Amino acid sequence: MTELYKLAIIGLGYVGLPLAQLFLKKGHSVYGIDLDTNKLQKLTHRKSYLTDLSDADIIDMFNWKFNIGNSFDAVSDADAVILCVPTPIDAQTKPDLTFVRGAMTSAAPYLRAGQLIILESSTYPGTTEEELLPIIEERGLKVGQDISLAYSPERINPGQDVFRLQTIPKVVGGVTAKCTEFARQVYQAVFDHVVVVSSPKVAEMTKLLENCQRFVNISFMNELSMMCDQMGIDLWEAISAASTKPYGFTPYYPGPGIGGHCIPVDPLYLYWKAKQNNFEVEFIDLAHRINNKMPEFVVNKVKKSLPRPIEQSRILVVGVTYKKDVNDLRESVAPKIIQALIDAGAKVKFYDPYVKELTLDGLKMSSTPLNRRSVSGHDCTLILTDHTGIPYPSIVTHSPLVLDTRNATGHLKHLGNVILM
Repeated sequence: MTELYKLAIIGLGYVGLPLAQLFLKKGHSVYGIDLDTNKLQKLTHRKSYLTDLSDADIIDMFNWKFNIGNSFDAVSDADAVILCVPTPIDAQTKPDLTFVRGAMTSAAPYLRAGQLIILESSTYPGTTEEELLPIIEERGLKVGQDISLAYSPERINPGQDVFRLQTIPKVVGGVTAKCTEFARQVYQAVFDHVVVVSSPKVAEMTKLLENCQRFVNISFMNELSMMCDQMGIDLWEAISAASTKPYGFTPYYPGPGIGGHCIPVDPLYLYWKAKQNNFEVEFIDLAHRINNKMPEFVVNKVKKSLPRPIEQSRILVVGVTYKKDVNDLRESVAPKIIQALIDAGAKVKFYDPYVKELTLDGLKMSSTPLNRRSVSGHDCTLILTDHTGIPYPSIVTHSPLVLDTRNATGHLKHLGNVILM
């Protein structure tokens, strides 16, 4: 029979809350810790703030062995403490480990011998041993002897229901063999397959490798998108044709810019760490610069395509989250594009089924209804996020002009004036 564990999960966001649900489903006890009072209030009222979890899911979690709070004293009762806190970049695009250090420092007074500490937040190779280990050992607990420490990269993919969390292989690497084995046992209790690697650094690098690959390839497609626009080539058609090759080609797709917490951020963690070791990762640097050009490219394309000066134009933006079917605005380029259009003189409204309100430059914008009247009343409909369930045929039919950065309407070009980007 599988051993049941008591877990303290620090950070109840897009990673921590689904992970808590998975452990709870398997009969384990979870105490969720978060300093965000808004999240705690919603959970207390059995309301979900994630698109991947319903209110019914939250109710089920509390019907199991789930408790929440902002106090770290529950750490003392846990078998395993899992950190799932944000790892953003600062204004200079350098790693910001404020949340990681803060979580570990707050938990440290409650640590005891025999526990396991796991970091899941995406970060550069070396973080677990360089940042967490010293904080733990300052408490007089020797890692590898008194207490275990490991890293396991999160592989959450919000907005998709093809791969259930427990079926996604879980990579783990501990500071010592003993640490790794403890972490393997804990994750083996809920995941179908655990992949053991030789160290936390390898596990940390695994996550960055996955996201750097996508970052470089998507940025390459964005560069080709700008090139094809000048050459009058439909890149989406070319990608579709290339995808018919049964070997050697993996399709990646362009967009208005890469968003989300992972893909535009994680590579910069590796870029920074590489520079600390006197190595320049030129692909990441180039991809970052190309990706940053996309919002301006989109705005200029809108200006060129409008039938009248932008100062006299009304633009309806469809979709503002960083990817389809999620309510996540982290690193989304849509607010930047909307602000640039407003600064250029356009009157802009937006619609997103997952976002009720946006705040731009201190001003609040509310999502406008999406119907025949609102679509036809604008000079242009700009699609930035291709949410499922959007009435694209109606948009193409009733909008004077559709500019589509996601190929959501490519199959509907015969119905109206559609420009793919």
